[in-house]
Amino acid sequence: MANIPENLRYSKDHEWVSVDGETATIGITDYAQHQLGDVVYVELPKAGETFTEHEAFGSVESVKAVSEIFTPISGEVTEVNDGLNDTPEVVNADPYEGGWMVRLKMSNAGEVDALLSAAEYEEYLNATA
Repeated sequence: MANIPENLRYSKDHEWVSVDGETATIGITDYAQHQLGDVVYVELPKAGETFTEHEAFGSVESVKAVSEIFTPISGEVTEVNDGLNDTPEVVNADPYEGGWMVRLKMSNAGEVDALLSAAEYEEYLNATA
């Protein structure tokens, strides 16, 4: 079964969100990276760009496919994990720590409440399996 940390929130598009004050860190879930296979390229936005909830902010290219990544919440990009440019495989090895993708200054913290808890995300995965 996929690794689903309890302290994160999840989208049905298989992104995770970690909140610290006004900042949200976003990446793709362990389940998503398993479905993609070996990640070979990650395209991410630039700091200063703004996105609305459920808007595509980049893409992940694997040996199998190219998949868009959607931001589960609205906000302005404050930081991008530039390390993924040189080592995109970190998304596979460590999706929740080293494989994070962007940090946003949230424009509506209430959007986090609409995301799935770890238990709800696990239920969602089981229902769609």
